[in-house]
Amino acid sequence: MKTYILKRLFLLVPLLLGITMVSFLMLKSLPGDPVLNLVGERASQEIIESISKELGADQGFIRQYTGYLSLLIKGDFGRSYYTNRQVLDEILAKFPNTVCLALATMFIAIPVGILLGIAAALNRGGFIDRAMQAVTIAGVSMPVFWFGIMVMLLFSLQLKLFPPSGTGGLQFLALPACVLAVPAISTLARVTRTSMIDALAMPHVQTARAKGLLRRKTLAMHVLRNALIPIITIIGLDFGSYLNGAVVTETIFGWDGIGRFTMDGIVKRDYPVIMGCIIIGTAVFVFVNLVTDLVYLYLDPRIRLDEKNR
Repeated sequence: MKTYILKRLFLLVPLLLGITMVSFLMLKSLPGDPVLNLVGERASQEIIESISKELGADQGFIRQYTGYLSLLIKGDFGRSYYTNRQVLDEILAKFPNTVCLALATMFIAIPVGILLGIAAALNRGGFIDRAMQAVTIAGVSMPVFWFGIMVMLLFSLQLKLFPPSGTGGLQFLALPACVLAVPAISTLARVTRTSMIDALAMPHVQTARAKGLLRRKTLAMHVLRNALIPIITIIGLDFGSYLNGAVVTETIFGWDGIGRFTMDGIVKRDYPVIMGCIIIGTAVFVFVNLVTDLVYLYLDPRIRLDEKNR
C-alpha cells in the first residue's frame, strides 16, 4: 500500500510539470494583451512598456516559463496582476468555501442518488424504474445556468425563503448546493441502477437467494458491495470536479469560491491567477483520484491481488 501511494505521488511531479507547460503555452498563445487590460487602451506607450517590464511580459516565452517555474519550486505562485496579492494566499482564502459547497452537494447527492438507483433496480421495468429514468434524464439534460436562475427566481425572489446570492451559512449554501446536486443525483442514480442490475445477476447472488438468505442480507452483503466500484468512481469524479470549483453555479449565486475566482482571472487575463488555479486544481483532482483508488483496494480484493502481482 505504501509503495502504491508513493508511486502515485511520484507521478504527480511530471504531471504537474506537463500541465504547467501546456497551460502556460496556451495562455501565451491567446490573442490579446493582459497589460492593455490592466492599464486600459488610452495609456501611453511608456506606461505600457513600464508595466510590461514589471510583469515580465516583455521577455520571451522560455524565459518567462523558466522564471515562473523557479518561483513555483519555491512555493511562490506569483502575484495577481490586479490585486497585487499572493495568488496562493487568495486561493487558500477561497478554497474552504468551495470545499463547503462540494461537501454539501455530495451530502445531498450520494444518499438520494444511490437510493433512487437501488429502488429502480429492484423494480426493474416497473413504474418506479421508468419514473426514475425520466427524472434523471431531465436532471442531466437541464443546463445548470438555466436551472440555477429558475431556482433563484422561485425560492429567492418569489417565495423569499433564501438569499439570492452571497457567501455565508446554510441559508446561502442551500440553493447552490441543491442546484449542483441535481446532475450528480441523476448520474449516480443511473449508474447505481445499472450496477445493481449487473450485481443481482451474478451467480453467487443467485446461489445466496436460492439457499434462502434474506433479501436484505443478500443486498447488503453481496449485491451492494459488488455494485460499489462504478458508484465510487462517479462520486470521486464529481467530488474532484466540485473541489476545482463549480464555475457556473458559483458565478450565478455569487459564491466566493475557486470557480468564481478562476472565471474572474480568465475574464481579466490574470495569468498568475489562472495558472495557480490550474495547478492547485490538478493536485486536488489527483489526490481525490488517489483516495478513490485506495477505496477500490479496500472494497475489492481482486484489485489488491492485481496490484501485488504487478
